[in-house]
Amino acid sequence: MGEYVSACLGRGCPAFPSALRMRAHALLHTLPPPAVAVMLCRVVRTCRPLASPHRCLCLRLPCRGQGRRAVSASAQRRSDFVKDLEKEFVKFRQKAKEVLPGSDWSPLHQTPGLPPEWADIVIVGGGVVGWSTAYWLKKKEAIREGVRVVVVERDPTYAKASTVLSVGGIRQQFSLPENIHLSIESAHFLRNIQEHLNVVNEEPVDIQFNPTGYLFLAGQEQSAILEENHQIQRAQGAAVTLLSPQQLQKKFPWLNTDGVAIASYGLENEGWFDPWLLLNAFRRKAISMGVFPCYGEVIGFQYSTREMKTDDDRSVSLKRIHHVNVRMPNSIEYQPVECALIVNVAGAWSGKVAEMIGIGNGPEGTLEGIKLPVEPRKRYVYVFHCPNGPGLECPLIVDHKGVYCRRDGLGGNYLGGLSPTEEEEPDISDLEVDYEYFHNSVWPTLAQRVPAFECLKLKSAWAGYYDYNTFDQNAIIGTHPLVANMYFATGFSGHGIQHSPAVGRAIAELILDGKFKTLDLSAFDFIRFFKGTKVLENNIV
Repeated sequence: MGEYVSACLGRGCPAFPSALRMRAHALLHTLPPPAVAVMLCRVVRTCRPLASPHRCLCLRLPCRGQGRRAVSASAQRRSDFVKDLEKEFVKFRQKAKEVLPGSDWSPLHQTPGLPPEWADIVIVGGGVVGWSTAYWLKKKEAIREGVRVVVVERDPTYAKASTVLSVGGIRQQFSLPENIHLSIESAHFLRNIQEHLNVVNEEPVDIQFNPTGYLFLAGQEQSAILEENHQIQRAQGAAVTLLSPQQLQKKFPWLNTDGVAIASYGLENEGWFDPWLLLNAFRRKAISMGVFPCYGEVIGFQYSTREMKTDDDRSVSLKRIHHVNVRMPNSIEYQPVECALIVNVAGAWSGKVAEMIGIGNGPEGTLEGIKLPVEPRKRYVYVFHCPNGPGLECPLIVDHKGVYCRRDGLGGNYLGGLSPTEEEEPDISDLEVDYEYFHNSVWPTLAQRVPAFECLKLKSAWAGYYDYNTFDQNAIIGTHPLVANMYFATGFSGHGIQHSPAVGRAIAELILDGKFKTLDLSAFDFIRFFKGTKVLENNIV
């Protein structure tokens, strides 16, 4: 029976392309040999006996009328084989359940996450920005099932995903109006998350939001910048206030205000939440709306090229992607997914995805030679315990030296860290943690700012990646000028998760409406790299 199945699904068969063979393998090899024989006898007819285990059978489907028509006669007939086979599997499962009433056991297991043969939109990256984009695309579609969306994620365990390895903070205290409005819109979404992401007959969504605010501390050198940022934030509608050292001491008596000239405190729509719960809420809702989850790695694109002339008679290549090549986990085979649009939300690895289509491979100084300036930067998050530390009123503190910390739960646990300087950037080849960095660079500032932390105990730590924009440390949202159907939502440099609800909606508007409608994010487009116009954000943590 093993030879029979292998021959029927052989690589050399022109009537059975690799895409269908992968799906059929996943289905057939879960059955015992007798069941395989029953299924194949119902669906498949052979044109000649099996002569050798290395020869391939020409599969034929029964058809109405006289004679038979080979599967390879048309693409429709090729796909009919798997469809008919799956119908037989459904019947087999139903009979198995009837034999074992009251049991959820099934003798058949279908491999989840296999890519479809086509989609309207392929989202490369299954982090929170990717699933937010998928949700908003389905939310905005004009008719039900009008947009076929596939989300490709290479790590189904999310063990190394930037989303779940983040601290999960949300703040309005930025210096750019666009970032402030992204935070405000995202905060409104999170405050009404049940209206957006609740699924019928499922548990209510709870992302464990702690609305205790951010507290930015500034020394004498940074006080002018903090006051200027405060004016911008208030003008954009953010609820923030400035505190003097005396006011700080009164409100937070456990805080040492030495060296603090002024502080900025968020009064509402700031705090932190559980990133894993938000990711799963977006994912669960999007799948319930018809989004296809796919586990695999994008290894390339199939595209066409058209040459055009500029006003100064230079040749420019315009590209359009037609297929996304998705390789399955633990496999050497890949599935080409035909599509109309691609959304690159691959986070720290979005620059590598852009290189697959040739972005940045042109002559230096030309638009074709401009790379997507996003690369992974490793950041450490330390977990420490201090039974006498700040209580429930503790905000997320950001010292003027860059060290931050926040409460984690109710048991005297805290999270903290510090972004390194350019000279201190750690190796990104792994996610190993440098514990000496905590003792030498983080702990001294923590103990100086919160005296109770002098007796803290380091419990554990982890590392994750920023999708770091090396040009101006800000988001890249929009299309590429020379790749007509590739959209970007990347380069957030640490604040992607907090902006994910608003960014997902912005990308959906750009795709389905042709322009930004809720928020104008055109300042974050790709063309600024060619122009050399930096969109700088002063408040990077």
